[in-house]
Amino acid sequence: MALTDKQRRFVDEYLIDFNATAAYKRAGYVAKGNAAEVNAARLLRNAQVQAYLAERQQALQARTEITQDMVLKRYWEIATADPNDLVQYRRLCCRHCWGNGHAYQWTETEYVKAQLEAGDDNPLDASGGYGFDINREPHPACPECGGVGKGKVYVSDTRKLRGPSKLLYAGVKVGKEGLEVKMHDQLKALDAVARHIGFDKSKVEISGPDGGPIETHELSDAERATRVAALLDAARARRDGSAAGSKGKVDPASGAADPGV
Repeated sequence: MALTDKQRRFVDEYLIDFNATAAYKRAGYVAKGNAAEVNAARLLRNAQVQAYLAERQQALQARTEITQDMVLKRYWEIATADPNDLVQYRRLCCRHCWGNGHAYQWTETEYVKAQLEAGDDNPLDASGGYGFDINREPHPACPECGGVGKGKVYVSDTRKLRGPSKLLYAGVKVGKEGLEVKMHDQLKALDAVARHIGFDKSKVEISGPDGGPIETHELSDAERATRVAALLDAARARRDGSAAGSKGKVDPASGAADPGV
């Protein structure tokens, strides 16, 4: 049985945002309550719809020259990027950390400016010396800050971002509370990697005590992320071991090396 015009429209709309319910409505179907979500899911499982969807995706891939490997690589780079490349919270020295005798330390320029403002009749205390560098580590024995320094948020120059950190960056927002650096959701990117490699089950089966009934255990986001990372580590270990001619094996569940026989 050939697809109807509405079913073809549904596939075309689904390819826009992969939202089956929204595509169902945009295609012209009418449903009340949550029926649209149920009907859309059923329509998406239709064998002919699935075949047409695969055909359209293949055609799209051919036109854009975008492969699954390219998409997977991009997701993996986002998932494993280091947020510290974009934003850092630093503990830096205070004014007394590196001053002579832990007295207040100046830079030469600011001391000259402050002294001019104070006037010759009000000499400023310069016993701590000059050369203050805000980027130095706190002095562990500083009596002023207790060796912990002063906290400061540092935001990287986003023009200079490269590699995974550039992919992680999603823009900035200036609001009432100041500057906010936005990042793409790394857990969602990791979930996308999981779907690409076939690890898309949100549930695992666990045997009951003493051979009892099997119970269903819902994986938390952290558990899913740990399992995906372990699988990918195991895959890399197998690849590296094969390239080096190693006879060892890798446990796909834990990623731990097995000395083999």
